[in-house]
Amino acid sequence: MLDRIQAFLHTLTAPHHTDEFAPDDPRVAFVALCFQVMEADGNMSVEEQQKFRDLMRDRYDLSPEGLQSLIEAGRQAGSEAVDYYRFTSDLRKHLVDEEDRIELLGILWDIVYADGQRSEIEDHVIWRIADLLGVSARDRVLQRQEAAARTSAHLVGGEAEEQV
Repeated sequence: MLDRIQAFLHTLTAPHHTDEFAPDDPRVAFVALCFQVMEADGNMSVEEQQKFRDLMRDRYDLSPEGLQSLIEAGRQAGSEAVDYYRFTSDLRKHLVDEEDRIELLGILWDIVYADGQRSEIEDHVIWRIADLLGVSARDRVLQRQEAAARTSAHLVGGEAEEQV
């Protein structure tokens, strides 16, 4: 009886991740950061979710099942995280080129602007991520401005977002 209880408790505390993606896989870290950004303002909009899926599909050449598995692994990792350091340190190990880290930040900004809005909380989350990735404030702001411009260019029939 005690063995069954211990086994049950072990399943509750054991790490749960898919076999396809290791916990330190940089793709999982990136997806987890995307979820942190999307959830930052308490409103994960349909537009943000769609933009996220489109970007992941374009960035990673995965089958639909593989993409879903990656998203689930990243979502789980993000929900278990207490800060961004784990993910940014995994990414820094794999993204040694500064331009790659800057591009990653641009993708996060694209997700923020997908719903046409930007909150102070989202700004703060991306500022922390940029700082941990070693991306300068100048590059962070440039990526934000470029994402805002891309979003404004794609708005049809609505008011364009103010350029920042």
